[in-house]
Amino acid sequence: MSRKYLFVTSILIVLALFAAACQTSEATTAPEGAAAPSGYGAIVKSIQDRGKVVCGSRTDLAGFGELDADGRNVGFDIDLCRAIAAALLGDAEAVEFVPLSAAERGPALQTGEVDILSRNATWPSTRDAQWGNFAHVWFYDGQGFMVPVASGITEIEQLDGATVCVTTGTTTELNLADAFRQRGLEFTAVSFEDTSTVYSTYEEGRCDATTSDKSQLASVRQGFANPDDHMILDITISKEPLTPVVPSGDDQWFDIVKVITWGLINAEELGVNQANVEEMKSSDNIEVRRLLGAEGEWGQSDLSLPADAVAKAVAAVGNYGEIFERYLGSGGLNLPRGQNNLWTNGGLIYAPPMR
Repeated sequence: MSRKYLFVTSILIVLALFAAACQTSEATTAPEGAAAPSGYGAIVKSIQDRGKVVCGSRTDLAGFGELDADGRNVGFDIDLCRAIAAALLGDAEAVEFVPLSAAERGPALQTGEVDILSRNATWPSTRDAQWGNFAHVWFYDGQGFMVPVASGITEIEQLDGATVCVTTGTTTELNLADAFRQRGLEFTAVSFEDTSTVYSTYEEGRCDATTSDKSQLASVRQGFANPDDHMILDITISKEPLTPVVPSGDDQWFDIVKVITWGLINAEELGVNQANVEEMKSSDNIEVRRLLGAEGEWGQSDLSLPADAVAKAVAAVGNYGEIFERYLGSGGLNLPRGQNNLWTNGGLIYAPPMR
């Protein structure tokens, strides 16, 4: 074989290796501004090593996430994080709550600052692609408007030319623009990143209306000095499926969050609650025994969860219906279950079977 042939062959091999290296580098580089995927089980191991779940939350919205008289974070979204901590770590208090503004939610997931976001996050297609993995709808809502009763406004067309207080960096802001543009109406947005500033500005009379998820409007209205002076219009301009979200890259953690959420929903459907969870482990119902880890398998070994993970979650915070009732029902905001009733009661709350 000639030296010339060997030289050419060597050059081709080097070029091929260089090209392959470039392709590998491109394939494994995360998008700018996003954390690189952490790998299957990495988030779970991190949680177990530190001994707590880091939960992105809020402290300013009654019913969903607020501080009680003792300074403890409580609410419908907060209890989901406690349920997951109870299931994975055996301790519902093994949670660090990180208050986030609306604009901080996506970046906190992308950088891995939080293990889970449980904070009134709507699940649209763009966020699904950019933020992380949306688990399962925790609350069905829709966007509406609140106005002073004295304004006499009952229809969205009467808001033509109005000033509207809204939180920036939200789907609320985008839906507002769409709804007015679709109807050929004009408005002036008065936007703030801090939600509490949005509502204090509206309450002071500096906006003709304010807009958000109807559940949020009901919560805020309850805290006004004169709640009866304000009304939520009978208008819904969007679909708002509110969902817990986890960072991309760890499917085991994603599956754990989903399956514990499903467990709380199935527990209500099967009649398992905080008071009877222990005695229900000996139920005649095979589904109940499997749900509570007394018989069979629902994938807990694949998820590094104990067999009684769902039982621990229910014992800590109750089933889905109990959590709703505590914060959003008669124990809290007094909202009707409506769409958030079980599918067996005419609602949209439905979870895959645990088996």
